[in-house]
Amino acid sequence: MSATEPTPAPDTGDLATGADPVDAFADRIFTSALGAFETLSVHLGDRLDWYRILAERGSLTSSELAEAAGTGERYTREWLEHQAVSGILAVDDADAAPSDRRYSLPPAHAEVLTDEESLAYLAPIARIVASAAAQLPGLLDAARTGGGVPWASFGADMRDAQGDINRPWFDRQLAGALASVPELDAVLGRPGARILDVGCGHGWSSLALARAYPEAVVDGVDIDEPSIASARAHADDAELADRVTFHLGGGEALAEEDAYDAAFVFEALHDMPNPVEVLTALRRVVRDDGAVVIMDEAVAETFAPDGDEVERIMYGYSLLVCLPDSLSTPGSVGTGTVMRPATLDAYARDAGFASTEILPIEGFAAFRFTRLRP
Repeated sequence: MSATEPTPAPDTGDLATGADPVDAFADRIFTSALGAFETLSVHLGDRLDWYRILAERGSLTSSELAEAAGTGERYTREWLEHQAVSGILAVDDADAAPSDRRYSLPPAHAEVLTDEESLAYLAPIARIVASAAAQLPGLLDAARTGGGVPWASFGADMRDAQGDINRPWFDRQLAGALASVPELDAVLGRPGARILDVGCGHGWSSLALARAYPEAVVDGVDIDEPSIASARAHADDAELADRVTFHLGGGEALAEEDAYDAAFVFEALHDMPNPVEVLTALRRVVRDDGAVVIMDEAVAETFAPDGDEVERIMYGYSLLVCLPDSLSTPGSVGTGTVMRPATLDAYARDAGFASTEILPIEGFAAFRFTRLRP
């Protein structure tokens, strides 16, 4: 360093609190590890039915819960103690002998962990994390080679969790969200309207569209065969199979020109290896006086460090699930979960659309609805 160059000031940490920057960052990593262990413990409680049994039966000892769930008492007891020290379960008498302690699931926690119809239902997110963690060897290899990990490799827990975590929003919020945009509502409410749902997964979005618009018929399309099988079963259970039909295939292959009044892609375009080709197909099959709407993550308009929680979790999904899935297809553009508005606009214009318009829809805080204009 020359005599004319200023000496850099030492990093003194947070002057307001006196926190050492090394200690502060170490605390953050430690807190993240706590969260990871708790998330995986939630996965155990969810998959082994421990939460559901506690929600249904109330206060139980480790032996009672183990017997009801068909699990080993010693593992059950360790999990109960972990959940209590983590503040997830309540314990009646902490001073009682380990085998005599009775544990319960507070009502608010029960809603989040067991109520599949609640907008607060988050047990599936633990399944998503656990499924991604199980694929770490493949993810490491993909990161080294530039390859991918296909959706099927993540297994049933990932596939079902994705459907389960979206279902309450589609069941309870989608109809009102679409009705809040009069121009779109009018298109969907046409007598005999045909609606297309590309990347429909378990079909909850397709069924919600059919309930919201009783005169419409809905076609759901997805490339994942197990998801299509589940969607068909859900349609039968809902007694909507006469108006909602599910098809195995990719959006690129759609060819019936001017066949639909509206088309949607709900939280799936960023996963598709060829989004421009999919949007080109939608431009072809939807009438000019119809509507093409993309619902995707409401990430920030531009990249910036120190992002908010939406940015952080979407990058997590992207790194561990969506980007590897997309890159498992040769030639994929590799969008990733963090598809910013400018990226979608560029895809739309390349597909022949004139413009994009973000719709004024509320109630889906983590998502953005964008209409593509012909």
